[in-house]
Amino acid sequence: MSPETGKFFLDTNIFVYAFDPGSPTKRTMANDLIAEALAKRGGVISYQVVQEFLNVATRKFVKPLFAAEAHLYLNRVLMPLCEIYPSASLYSHALSIADDTGYSFYDALVVSAALAADCGILWSEDLQHGRRIDRVEIRNPFRR
Repeated sequence: MSPETGKFFLDTNIFVYAFDPGSPTKRTMANDLIAEALAKRGGVISYQVVQEFLNVATRKFVKPLFAAEAHLYLNRVLMPLCEIYPSASLYSHALSIADDTGYSFYDALVVSAALAADCGILWSEDLQHGRRIDRVEIRNPFRR
């Protein structure tokens, strides 16, 4: 969490693991992070995380969520955490981050969103653990 704001960003993979029956340890850890995000009001996501998760959850899960289940999760978990929405400055910053880091545009967009939300930590399994980009540190919650 950012010492100044106490905010942290959750990447899409955290939400995907929260439903993964094949990875019980990661599932528990992901659900703990999500619960902390909701309870302490310190967790943040972007519209991109909402879109990516709903696509995976309703189409690619071994047992996809039904529309009613997806609506419930959207309203109870995703939207209470969603603070960052599309803007020209978000996209522009993501392009710069992609150029500076070599990340894909979509990964850079996650970093850009974490920075826009003034988060000190970006929890993600997919990015480089320990890397700092501007004022956000990337951490893999599943790393041992």
